[in-house]
Amino acid sequence: MTTQAQTRQTPRAPAVKVNGEDTAIGDVAVHTTALDWLRDQGLTGAKEGCAEGECGACSVLVARPGIDTQTEWTAVNACLLPIASLDGQEIVTSEGLGSPAALHPVQEEMAVRGGSQCGYCTPGFICSMAAEYYRPGRTTSTDGDHEHGPNGFDLHSLSGNLCRCTGYRPIRDAAYALGDPTENDALAVRRDSPPPPPAVTGMVTGEAEFVRPGSLDDVLGLLVDRPGAQVVAGSTDLGVQVNIFGSRPPLTVAIDRLAELREFAFGPDEVRLGAALTLTEIERRLAGRVPLLAQMFPQFASRLIRNGATIGGNLGTGSPIGDTPPALLALDASIVLASRRGERVVALADYFTGYRQTLKAPDELIKTIVLPLPLEPLTAFHKIAKRRFDDISSVAIGYAVDVVDGVVRQARIGIGGAAATPLRARATEAALIGQPWTERTVREAAAVMAAEGTPMDDHRASASYRSAMLGQSLLRFYFADEGAGA
Repeated sequence: MTTQAQTRQTPRAPAVKVNGEDTAIGDVAVHTTALDWLRDQGLTGAKEGCAEGECGACSVLVARPGIDTQTEWTAVNACLLPIASLDGQEIVTSEGLGSPAALHPVQEEMAVRGGSQCGYCTPGFICSMAAEYYRPGRTTSTDGDHEHGPNGFDLHSLSGNLCRCTGYRPIRDAAYALGDPTENDALAVRRDSPPPPPAVTGMVTGEAEFVRPGSLDDVLGLLVDRPGAQVVAGSTDLGVQVNIFGSRPPLTVAIDRLAELREFAFGPDEVRLGAALTLTEIERRLAGRVPLLAQMFPQFASRLIRNGATIGGNLGTGSPIGDTPPALLALDASIVLASRRGERVVALADYFTGYRQTLKAPDELIKTIVLPLPLEPLTAFHKIAKRRFDDISSVAIGYAVDVVDGVVRQARIGIGGAAATPLRARATEAALIGQPWTERTVREAAAVMAAEGTPMDDHRASASYRSAMLGQSLLRFYFADEGAGA
């Protein structure tokens, strides 16, 4: 019997360009990760350290459409991506950057400055550092700050590479020593040509299928015919389920390159963000124009994860501890749900209905996230976690407040980690709106906020700790505003 995925297969055999060479993917299981596949090809520089996208030992470069150049070399976690999702695309591993006889500038600086560590994680560092080395807009100015070096190198680009055998300084020194790519640098020149588009393809192994449809309508049709289909974009969540929990969805549908899901518009009345845009793409296109999101982005996992993760995916899981929902709730976001029946707009505050449950029907897909304008003038994003970066939050809070003539005219507060779903702190908002923006008002509202939701005890934090952090967060938000002279 011919399967639906087989009818979509193209005449060409699935293949990936790896370090400049076209390489057949071959007869591999649908859920084989790019990391395992690359190592089977003899490219063992990338390693498995955690299989969750936290350590960065598996980092490789993928050619993606750029914002300022046609191609941008993007570092991703190869342990999370199925190799099937890279059919038709282009990968560069640490082996493809240079060789012992002809080191790449990143490799050379890491070696001579003592940043090479024991060697296990070094190739991952090299690839993450190379992505930043080739980032369009990185300058050689001398006005470095605590996060950007004198050469414009953004240290956050290494936040997903956790090993520090030799300490931070040698790695930082290597990053800050990098100059501009030379004119004959092949990867720098390659930025001026478009990346290969992902192949519209289907792969079948045993009972599992992987499909990359060519249009949104094709995807929506699959959701009608196969309501259990697993939709995937950056695979930053599904990859963990596959690696750690042995999940093997019968049908996986890739949607990350669909044009209909990659809208970006900043208009006079609203901002529209396509559900399949990566967080990095959104961050760079917004360029700080939504300050609340600008605060949230660096605290969302790591650059490696943000290079694949999408807001659509973060909302689609329905997780109560995702980082984007608290910020989006504070921004009064709504989402556009698409199906063969048409489109409907749902307020994000109404979207979550229970633990990992939402209003989204099985045949629907998140298409667009909409933020109304103008924005409230006072905003902040607070994340309480065991690590400052690259960690799951115990509690996350988004604030959007408008104070006119010393009185709170509007207040929206989004909370994650305090209940079975992300939620609006309605009681706290009511305690603030119409009241003077004073320490007394805020302390009274902070007592209300500490009781919002139904915090629970787990391995990340106790219920009492979460409640205390909610109240303290509001006080912190107020005093930061007062300290700014507002």
